[in-house]
Amino acid sequence: MVAELDIDLDIAADAWRANCAEIEDIVGRAARAACESFAALPDRAELSIVLGDDSLISELNLEWRGKSGATNVLSFPAQDPGAPGRPRHFGDVVLAVETIAREADEQGKTFDHHVAHLVVHGVLHLLGYDHETDADAADMERLEVAALGRLGVPDPYRSAEPAAE
Repeated sequence: MVAELDIDLDIAADAWRANCAEIEDIVGRAARAACESFAALPDRAELSIVLGDDSLISELNLEWRGKSGATNVLSFPAQDPGAPGRPRHFGDVVLAVETIAREADEQGKTFDHHVAHLVVHGVLHLLGYDHETDADAADMERLEVAALGRLGVPDPYRSAEPAAE
C-alpha cells in the first residue's frame, strides 16, 4: 500500500464541476482505493489525473493509440519512475467528461460511481494491469470491484436489474 500518494489533478474542462461538485474528492479516493491492495508499492508515489473532454481525449487517442474518436479513459504509465529519494511516478490518467456522462446515463449508473470506476481502472493500468486476455480481464475486474467496494460503489459488472428467470 502507498502510504503517501500525491495526485496532481488538472480539471481541464469546466463540465466536470457542473456534473459533480465533489469531483476532487471522488477522484482522490478512487485513486487511493486502487492502490490499497498492493503491499509491494513504494511508500511514496505520485500520479497525474487530467479531467478533460472528448476533444482532448480524441487527440490523445489518435496520437498515442492510432485510434480515432473519444474514449472514456486513457492511461499513460510512466516510462521513468523518477529519481531515488523522490516519490515514484506511476504515470498519467486522462478522462473525458462527455463520454463518461453519456455512458453513465446509458448504463443507468450515477456519474460519480462511473467516474470512480474509471479512475480505479486507469490507475490499475498504471500499476501494470490490463485486459488483453480473458484471464487478465478477470484479474483486473476483481481488483476493480474490490477497490470500488471499499468506496461503497456497486459492482459495475453486475446488471442493476435481477436476471430474468
